[in-house]
Formats: sequence, C-alpha cells, structure tokens
Amino acid sequence: MTRLFLIAISLLMFACTSTQKKETVFNPSKMLDISAKKIKKTSLELTNSEEFLRNIPKDSVDWKVVGVKDWCSGFWPGVLWYAYEASGDIELKAEAERFTTPVKEIAYTPALDHDIGFQVFCSYGNGYRLTGNEEYKTIILAAADTLATLYNPKVGSILSWPIMVEEMGHNTIIDNMMNLELLFWASKNGGNKELYNIAESHAKVTMKYIVRSDNAVFHVADFNQETGEFVKGHTHQGLSDESMWARGQTWGIYGFAMSYRETGNKDFLNTSIRLADHFLERLPEDGVPYWDFDDPKIPNAPKDASAAGVAACGLLELSSLVEDKVLKEKYFNAAKKSLEILSSKEYFSGDKNKALLLHSTGHLPNNSEIDIPIIYADYYYMEALLRLKKMEAKNK
Repeated sequence: MTRLFLIAISLLMFACTSTQKKETVFNPSKMLDISAKKIKKTSLELTNSEEFLRNIPKDSVDWKVVGVKDWCSGFWPGVLWYAYEASGDIELKAEAERFTTPVKEIAYTPALDHDIGFQVFCSYGNGYRLTGNEEYKTIILAAADTLATLYNPKVGSILSWPIMVEEMGHNTIIDNMMNLELLFWASKNGGNKELYNIAESHAKVTMKYIVRSDNAVFHVADFNQETGEFVKGHTHQGLSDESMWARGQTWGIYGFAMSYRETGNKDFLNTSIRLADHFLERLPEDGVPYWDFDDPKIPNAPKDASAAGVAACGLLELSSLVEDKVLKEKYFNAAKKSLEILSSKEYFSGDKNKALLLHSTGHLPNNSEIDIPIIYADYYYMEALLRLKKMEAKNK
C-alpha cells in the first residue's frame, strides 16, 4: 500500500508540474487577448479624446495624459488600432477612431519637429491599413508634406529639433529614422515622389555620420545649416557622447531595416545587421537592456522595456529581410525571446496598473520618466506580438 501510495503521489506531482509548464509557455495570441481586453477597459474609462496617454508615474496606477502636440500623441490611438487588429472587437475600432481624429491637426500645422511620423503614422497609418478610410489617406499624405518642410538639402537630412537650431545648428537624431516610413509610404501612395528621395537621403546621412565605427550610434549629429558640413556627434538622452544609449540603438536597428525594405539599398541592410549584432552581443542576461549599456551603476541601473519592444519589432523586420537562414533564425529567435521576457511577471504589469509593460526609461539625464510605464513601450510591444503571431502562422 505504501509503495502504491508513493507512486500515486509521484504521478500527481508530475501531472501538476506538467500543467505548470504548459501554463507558462509563451503564447503571443494569449498575450494579445489579455492586452486587448485591458486596453479596451482603459479606453472606455476615458472621456476626453483630446487627451493622450503618456506615462504612469511612480506610486500611481493611472495614466498621465498629454495634448495632441506632445510627441507621444500617436501612440495611444496606435495601441488601440493594434488591439482592434488583434481582437476584431468593433468597440475597440470605435475607440481607435475616437482618439485618432484629433491627431489630424498635426498634419496641417507647421512642423514643430520631426515627430510627425510618430504622431500621424502610428495613428492614421494603422487606421488606414486596417480600414482603407480614404480620409485617413489624405491626412497621411498631408502629414508627409509637412514633415518634408524640415528637410535641408545642403545637409541632406530632416531637421529634428527646430527649437535647438541656435545651440546645435541643423541637428538630426537617430530617432528620426523611424519617421522615414511616413515619407516612403506617401511617395508610393499618391504623394510627391520627391518624398522618397528625401527619406533615402536622410537615411544615408544618418548612416554616414550617426552610426559609429564601434557599431553603436550617436544620439545626435550636428551640421552647419548653411554649408551642410558635419560638426559633431553627441548625446542628449544617453549617458555620454560615446556610450550606447539603448533605445537609440534600437531606433537604428528598426529604422535601417525598414529603409532597406523600402529602397533595396544593401548598405541599409548591412547597417541594421551591424547594429543588431552589437545590441545582441551586449544584452544582459535577462534579455532586457539597461537604459544605457555603459552606465557604471549596472546592475543597479534602470532598465528600458521600451527599447526591448522596439528591438523586437526591428529584429522581426530584419529576420524577414535577410536571406541567410542562420541570420533569419538568429534575429527571429532573439525577438521572440525578448517578447517572452516582456510577457513575464517581471515586466508585464498584470493588475499592478493600467499599462501593459513596466520598467521603461524615457530621459534619465533629465530625470524624466525613469523606471515607469511609458506608452510607446506598450505600442511596440503590441506591434511585435502581432508581427510574431503572423510570422509564426505563415511559417507553419
């Protein structure tokens, strides 16, 4: 009897362990479902469609909101569009439309900075992709023309921060690579063909002056706005001019992969590969980067989940573009691992607050948004989950 009892106990423990293992297996569809429900609940509680989610401060569960001119205004409607795409929920579509509409003014307002791509393409771009609404297309094309007004032909790039011209001259930041997709798309969908040339030129200038020989990137490149001469590379949000600011590296990975997809220029592909390999080589054990890879306080430095989300998107993009099977698997698996980690209890918020992801860092040198949920982390997390789900379905 004792022997039979011990065998029964062993079988029961094995069954429980197997069940636990099954429950902890990463499932993109499950995470999308959980996220979409949470996003819908949050949105239905919001009454003012001209207030956009930005971050959740320490010791709070509620989002802090900003106006439409904030550079992050396009991410919340973009999150809603992704939630609708994942779920097919008509109420989520209505919420996405409700928060997309106010962003229209950005397309028709003189450009304050380069963030028009983030603002309009994340909102109206996803909306048009999912609905085919022709009014959305008109607004996207207008936004591309507005962004193009910041182009300086003497430099060959788009001005990032007009407000900083007196201090820096014509400045271009690595983040701006992400806004080129708006220009490429517009040039191929009824907009001015010159938009393509502007975007391609900007990517070439960024590749030449912002990508460093150590395979990391400067945050900012300064140019003489009259002669176009390169002045210097430096940082604004990183630890130091020569350090490796995590999110900047991921903007580069994703931006150059996208630029290769749009142009076929192999130099852009090779640049994305260089930046991705360097990023992966330096990743900490848990797979989520510290805000800057060279912070001397590591391992006690803040993490940046938003950089991990952007990296996942960029690596999935890159895996779909490289021809080498080994590289395809390398980048795909790295992206999947990153998403699995972001979906764990250490980084996925669960019922802790109204965000999806914890532990993002916005601008540490400015003591701003340190180790808190930030809306663009949720945006790229949702994008990456959707990409992964589609790619896995295609590969079956």
